[in-house]
Amino acid sequence: MADTQSIQPPAAATPAWDPAAPENAWYKWRAFWAVGLSLVTMVMSFSIVFLALPAIAEDFGITFKEASLLVIAQSLTVSAFMVPLGKVADMIGRKKFHLIGLILFGGGAIACAFATNLTFLIVTRVIMSLGSSMGQAVSTAITTSVFPGNERGKALGSQTTAVAIGGASGTIVSGVTLQFLPWQALFIFMAIPTAVAFFWGLYILKDERIGSFSGEERPPYDWLGAILSAVATAIVILTITNPFALDWGSPIIISGAFAGIATIAVFIWWQLKTKHPMVNLRLFKISVFKFAILTRYFAFMRSSATMFLMPIFLVAFRGWPEIYASGVMLLMAIGMGVGAQVFGRLSDRYGTRPFMVGGFVVLIFTGVALATLSATSPLYYIAIVTLVNGLAQGAWSAPNAAATMGSVPRSFYGLVSAIINLTRNLGNVSGQAIVTAIIAGVMIARGFDIPLSELDDTPGAGKAFLDGWSYAYFVATGIVALALVTSFLTKPSRHETTPT
Repeated sequence: MADTQSIQPPAAATPAWDPAAPENAWYKWRAFWAVGLSLVTMVMSFSIVFLALPAIAEDFGITFKEASLLVIAQSLTVSAFMVPLGKVADMIGRKKFHLIGLILFGGGAIACAFATNLTFLIVTRVIMSLGSSMGQAVSTAITTSVFPGNERGKALGSQTTAVAIGGASGTIVSGVTLQFLPWQALFIFMAIPTAVAFFWGLYILKDERIGSFSGEERPPYDWLGAILSAVATAIVILTITNPFALDWGSPIIISGAFAGIATIAVFIWWQLKTKHPMVNLRLFKISVFKFAILTRYFAFMRSSATMFLMPIFLVAFRGWPEIYASGVMLLMAIGMGVGAQVFGRLSDRYGTRPFMVGGFVVLIFTGVALATLSATSPLYYIAIVTLVNGLAQGAWSAPNAAATMGSVPRSFYGLVSAIINLTRNLGNVSGQAIVTAIIAGVMIARGFDIPLSELDDTPGAGKAFLDGWSYAYFVATGIVALALVTSFLTKPSRHETTPT
């Protein structure tokens, strides 16, 4: 691989433990579920908190918009600290880092349950999200380290399944719990599996086996790079999501866009200049890494459209009960989990590119099918399309992560794990912003700036929403076509070899 030596940390030592040895066959699964259980809970926390917002707003006597600051604070914290913390994991040891993250997440969850006002709840939710950021930053690194290289697709397919389980179970758990108990019970519930994951990780995880730093002295931490990274990420997310519904031509939005670009430029300049950068940008000279990350960004822009829009289509537009939406989204999660397991394992044998390409081809067809839904489309048809959509997402996601992790040296796993998860978050945020802007733009242009709850009672507004939905999905399908192109390019260049 070109320029491989320039991205090797100077003091790293080759681990003596061999994950491919027969006597270590069971350890990989014990270690996987040590982080897998925490990953399920952390992903679950996103949807749980979102569904609890109406109850929180009523309890504290605040508006729903004020309560939504919890979601904004959560997204900003997780995204802004993901990459800086991923670098810390590579420096101090992944076991210690993982356990500290669990303490913050579980402790923050318990503190959330005893919050008496919105300010205290936001602060404790930030602490909880900081722990979630740490857990997500290191999970892929630990999973990849304990599996042999020829089982990387299986490992990351299993991780994708854990994410799918967390996403699907959040809606179910919160829906059932809020029927009988106050919203505080949701945070207590999340603390229980977190405590189990902590003691499990404390007992099972071994630094020499999960690829922790083993050099005699640690490289200095790039504090300026970390600050620039966090600030740039926060500015970009706030500008894209526009949480306070400012006019897109307002000075604040325009200033935010320029500030984000300027901060990113300064960050890149500093990373190329400093001797010990937080993110070694020479990683992007690796063809597989570069195009795999770009593919991941495009693909999650497309997948966020279904996760975000489908419940609105089923409940607000069609007027069906929430349980129908939960069932359809559960089918998508099941499809994603099954697809990741099956195609992740197959990618170990036949390579990653065929399954990424195949997944995106299917997503193009399901995108067209979703774009052409009507006010009379039967539920079974929507459910089938959504299930196939989930299978296609699983088909590309696990091979993509395997290709990304396999393209870099083992000592960079913590940082690259964080980059993978940050790319997913940025893709989701960008995709949701685009489809929201398209649908809202169509409705406002036709004179319908109304709450979503009035869609099924206002025929003209429903027609405007459906047209906006169609335009949004055709745009999202065009974005996944870009992912198809970049997935073709996800291969080593003629002068590169995959590092060990």
